[in-house]
Amino acid sequence: VQLVESGGGLVQAGGSLRLSCAAAGRAFSIDAMGWFRQAPGKQRELVATITPPGSNTAYADSVKGRFTISRDNAKNTMYLQMNSLKSEDTAMYYCKARDRSGTDYWGKGTLVTVSS
Repeated sequence: VQLVESGGGLVQAGGSLRLSCAAAGRAFSIDAMGWFRQAPGKQRELVATITPPGSNTAYADSVKGRFTISRDNAKNTMYLQMNSLKSEDTAMYYCKARDRSGTDYWGKGTLVTVSS
């Protein structure tokens, strides 16, 4: 499974961005997916997850009410809609997928910079 993130960039505080994560390869084997982020000098942290069969979602407290994770299985793509962005949201955002055997796959990340 190969994962490619896109959609990052520079945005002012209060603005919005939509990240995408396109899966290729054995995308049909993917079970859960999620977004993580890592700010400079900090550990990678979970942002949001989405799991089948009902596309159950979960969010870090810091992004609840501002971020929305979704998934288009027909396009093998996951999204993260980010609204009301804050300077503390600045980080490299990574896509992660777990297949049914429990193997994890990571993308290379997309950089989000929020200017205050």
